[in-house]
Amino acid sequence: MNQLLEYQPLNLYTNYKDAANATPEVPIIHDEILPAFPELGTNYTYKESHEAILKRAYQLASLGVKAEDKIIIFKSSKFDTYLLAVAASYLGAVPAMISYHFPAETIEVFVDRLEDPFILFDEETQTKITAVKNSSPEKQISVTRLLEASTTEVPQTELPKDMIAYMTHTSGTTGIPKLICHSANSMGWRTKWQKTIFTKIAEKKLVGFHISPVHSRFNIGISSLMAMGFPMMPLSVSASDSVAAMLLENQPIALETHPNNFVQWTSLAKNHPEAFASVRYYHSTFDAINNATMASFLKASAKNDPIFLQVYGQSECGPMILKAHTVESLKTSDARDMGVGLAGLTEARIADKEGNVLPAMTDGHIQFLSKGRAITYYKEDERFQATVFGPWWDSGDYGYIDENGHLFLKDRQVDLIEKIDSNLAIEDHLLDALDFLQEVIIVRAKDNSPQPILAVDPKQGMNWEAWWEQVADLPRLNEPIIMAWEDIPRTATMKVQRLQIEKMLKEQ
Repeated sequence: MNQLLEYQPLNLYTNYKDAANATPEVPIIHDEILPAFPELGTNYTYKESHEAILKRAYQLASLGVKAEDKIIIFKSSKFDTYLLAVAASYLGAVPAMISYHFPAETIEVFVDRLEDPFILFDEETQTKITAVKNSSPEKQISVTRLLEASTTEVPQTELPKDMIAYMTHTSGTTGIPKLICHSANSMGWRTKWQKTIFTKIAEKKLVGFHISPVHSRFNIGISSLMAMGFPMMPLSVSASDSVAAMLLENQPIALETHPNNFVQWTSLAKNHPEAFASVRYYHSTFDAINNATMASFLKASAKNDPIFLQVYGQSECGPMILKAHTVESLKTSDARDMGVGLAGLTEARIADKEGNVLPAMTDGHIQFLSKGRAITYYKEDERFQATVFGPWWDSGDYGYIDENGHLFLKDRQVDLIEKIDSNLAIEDHLLDALDFLQEVIIVRAKDNSPQPILAVDPKQGMNWEAWWEQVADLPRLNEPIIMAWEDIPRTATMKVQRLQIEKMLKEQ
């Protein structure tokens, strides 16, 4: 086990191959067939998936993909998104993991930045790729075309350890996302952090998760689980009935998802706690989650001493500060207490805007020290360097550290209510993406948490599945309140009276 926790750089393909060789029969379970790996079905082993990945790598090579080529992976949000990235890394190509949410205009910006990369897409994203005007048609590879390509063997190519090997992106809720660049060395430190956390799981039992496969968190979690030989259950469908069926049938010991998916599943945890009875370890991905939501899931567990691990981090730095919650500790827990760093790997400090360290109990900029910090933003290094203070990274968040070394988060860049421009950008983003919505307003609830108010097109009705899918990797939002469009208070010029809505909420 100690050898496992020694630092080693992360090559996506090499890590997968080593795991498949070490623990070939460990299962991977799904709720849906993977479009790019139909032959695997919904229940297969590390070894079987490794063989399929090799085949896809050879097929990518036959379509012209080679070492150092950039390849945008822009497809439906399923586990094969990651398996395709592993296949690309076998060739020494650089996968850019792009969320299927983005419109063609955003993809065109990425195509420019990445200088006409390959684009791998499927039926879900096909119409958007058709609308992309600046990409070479021969570099656009549909999953259908990939599956029909030749499988002539080619050898593995490994990139130098400090070279860009993988790209993810920022959320893009306030404009065009930045492309975050990772190397084998930077990712290696993150997997060391992650594996250290996974050693706390008492038994090597099934780990279930519903996380966006393009999230910077995803690769680190999968690589670490596989290196340690854990069975995995990556879920594609977030609908509560599907989740309940998968959890009841397969009984995972651990479960991770985005904060908004935990909000989505809260009524399931309250009304059908048996679905979560087997779960002893919960984990929320990289964002604030409120105490009441965590308590609902801890109470649903039938295990002794279940734990909800809250991790505060950023895509640029990886997971940073952690705090473990229990049913008991939540009763007195301050929701703004993020916890502490992981000794020797991550820590936080408070500084002024020039980077001068401030004493305990003093508000200031939260800065992170992470050996797993990303290398740069692709083609936007000035923006990246603007937040670098030597080995420290300015998170853009504000808070203080108490005398016990606990980090308290006071005001967050992504805290919608604090930053009205970001708030409006998210409202626009949701209105653009979901055609059944006539209005989206995000206001402060009684406890200052972000409360969406929705007006729904009466001809279409509310599509809850589409809503939860769209908000999954946004900052945590409360469950929406639906109002008739004509009942939303407005000014004479039809502007929404947000304060009036907040007043109504406080009176309820």
